[in-house]
Amino acid sequence: MLKFDLGSEEAEIGAPAPDRLISGSPEFRTWNFEEAPGSLYAGIWEATPGKWRIAYEEWEYFHILSGHSIVTEDGGEPVELKAGNSMIIRPGFKGTWEVVETTRKDYVIRL
Repeated sequence: MLKFDLGSEEAEIGAPAPDRLISGSPEFRTWNFEEAPGSLYAGIWEATPGKWRIAYEEWEYFHILSGHSIVTEDGGEPVELKAGNSMIIRPGFKGTWEVVETTRKDYVIRL
């Protein structure tokens, strides 16, 4: 068993690559609690407001714990994400992620 305990891990600080940034100056905080065989990762991610381009090569399931974000696939409709919402993003997804209110999610990623 593994409990997600934010007090037990130091967050990794990051930001979108400058060439992907559309607006704002978002900052990421990531607590990666699990790195399992088979390129499987699990943890908690948080981002402050801003908008950037995303391109997924990995498969990801996530559940929004707090905040408000909008994910839009290229050529698709915006999807509003708030606390309680869950989503899977598959490899090949391209679009934008906009954080309207600081957003925190837990995630499972498989490369």
